[in-house]
Amino acid sequence: MIISNDEVGLHGGQGIRRGIEDNGGCVAFMEQISLRFSKQRILQVVELIRRHSVKVIIVHSPDVHAKLFLQTLYEQNITNKVWVFTAAFAIGPGLLGNQAWKILNGSLGVAPYTKPMPGFEEFVSRIHPSGYPYDIFIKILWEKTFNCKFKEENTSDKTTTKESPDTCSGQENLENMTRVLFELNDLSYSYHGYLAVHAFAHALDTLTACVPGQGPFLNGSCANTNDIKPWQVLHYLKNVHFETRTGHEIFFDANGDAPAAYDILNIQISQYEEFQLVKVGKLDPSAQEGKDVIVNDSAIQWSDGSSEVPRSICSESCTAGYRKAAREGEPLCCFDCVPCSQGEISNDTDTVKCSKCLENQWPNERRDQCIQKLIEFLAFDEPLGLMLTLSAAFLSLLTALILFFFIKYRDTPIVKANNRGLSYLLLVALMCCFLCSFIFIDRPRKLTCMLRQTIFAVIFSISVSSVLAKTVLVVLAFKATHPSSSARKWLGSKMPICIVSFCSLVQILICVTWMVKSPPFPERNMASSKEKIIFACNEGDAIFFYCMLGYMGLLATVSFIVAFLSRNLPGSFNEAKLITFSMLVFVSVWISFIPAYLSTRGKYMVAVEVFAINSSSLGLLGCIFFPKCYIIIMRPDRNTREHLVGKHHFPNKCKNGYDVLS
Repeated sequence: MIISNDEVGLHGGQGIRRGIEDNGGCVAFMEQISLRFSKQRILQVVELIRRHSVKVIIVHSPDVHAKLFLQTLYEQNITNKVWVFTAAFAIGPGLLGNQAWKILNGSLGVAPYTKPMPGFEEFVSRIHPSGYPYDIFIKILWEKTFNCKFKEENTSDKTTTKESPDTCSGQENLENMTRVLFELNDLSYSYHGYLAVHAFAHALDTLTACVPGQGPFLNGSCANTNDIKPWQVLHYLKNVHFETRTGHEIFFDANGDAPAAYDILNIQISQYEEFQLVKVGKLDPSAQEGKDVIVNDSAIQWSDGSSEVPRSICSESCTAGYRKAAREGEPLCCFDCVPCSQGEISNDTDTVKCSKCLENQWPNERRDQCIQKLIEFLAFDEPLGLMLTLSAAFLSLLTALILFFFIKYRDTPIVKANNRGLSYLLLVALMCCFLCSFIFIDRPRKLTCMLRQTIFAVIFSISVSSVLAKTVLVVLAFKATHPSSSARKWLGSKMPICIVSFCSLVQILICVTWMVKSPPFPERNMASSKEKIIFACNEGDAIFFYCMLGYMGLLATVSFIVAFLSRNLPGSFNEAKLITFSMLVFVSVWISFIPAYLSTRGKYMVAVEVFAINSSSLGLLGCIFFPKCYIIIMRPDRNTREHLVGKHHFPNKCKNGYDVLS
């Protein structure tokens, strides 16, 4: 908006601005102009218009203040703007030169509503100074129009009788010049003068027709026609109500205002630089709704010559999936479009605030619709779950096959030399370790959540305590090689059973306490991931979970230390070295498991634990039993008492140790 720096501009401009904003529009800037402003200050306003993206500019200023401003626009070649002039601006071709008017081509303005004035053009065309000898304005008009001068009455006799070329003869023809001279295409102000004269005439007519005793004044008196007072005329003027010959109804409301109707005008400059004001609509606030503004779009000619209505925006509309973010220091119509935040959508254009999806929903890629979150758990039919299932099944079958070979060759020296009962128990426990992986896979349920950690913990405790018992048994066997040794009383089947039972019982007590105090349960976790619902087992009190893992780690560490200290015992049948490697693998896996477990979520957390179970169990199986199976199947020649005892190294001690273990 461009407004004049006076009361008309300031108050009127604020009213126009409120009206625009109340109807969903926006004013990007409002700058003032004045006749008294310097050219430099006007240039600042023009430069702002040049930089800004808006195309429609409203001018609410009298034309006298806007003239310098419009001239500067022309000098700075500011084109492709649509100007809208309010009624305060009198549009006329005499304001600017023909070239300067080009910048306003296609612009719109409003002027007081007009209708034809019957006989007006004929009246204007027949004006002659002789018909109005006392009207000084007609003589001035005539002289200006025909560039002549009327002969003064007091001219000296010495003046030549021959008419000068610059002397008005009175014979000039005004008829052919009326349309250009009087701007008959815009008679808005003339028309309202015409209405004012008619209203005044009706008031005088009513005043003179007053009947004494029935008048509107004191005691029914009428106005004295020989001495009419202005207030008396005003009384009748307020109450006039008539129609012109063209059907225009004239009256005044309680505030003394006539119906405010306006013509909407379009400035059109032809290719021959002819200036035209074309009526393209009407603005009548007093008309019924829907007819208060009438515009003939097809009659409007815009600055670029097209009939398409130009768009004036500071920012493009924000599409669905985006929201409007106001720019600091700029009006509301100037904004940036930013994508909705995670978990939010907008399904309409120019949304100020995105709406949040429900807890179990998530926005689609375009963020214009909430969709149901995927429920994630480690399933049998997905690649990761299928791979872990097949590997657990294969390893359990492999363990069963090794157990079959150990039972089949139970009387061979290599099987007898390593305590057959503990080997059978360890193989069965390892097979159960592989099989317990199945409890971790598929949709979590209350029973599976309670069983999977407890079964895994107890079976692993049996496995590790069996390894510990085998290690202790080897050490004691070599300590009890002398018949009188006190260590012989600890040998036999009772000692391994006691070790396995005691170590497993401690883990069982931990698990029972866990199940009583804070048992695991299935849970739909919506907070860990914004894109999906993680369906997993909540382990309850995490202290019990880490106590279970810690106790299992303690057993493995003790087994590793004992096996490591006894690794150099004589005899090729000695399992201490194999147990040392197996415990090293076992401990390494579970030490790596903890950070990997804590850094993952959802199905990958379960997959990490299943992988740790399978890999640690495979470490025990491979390090302890694969070498023995190799000898049993591939090298039966080495499966002899002499080879295991080791004739050439410590024969007596090895022999006695072998006899004890057998």
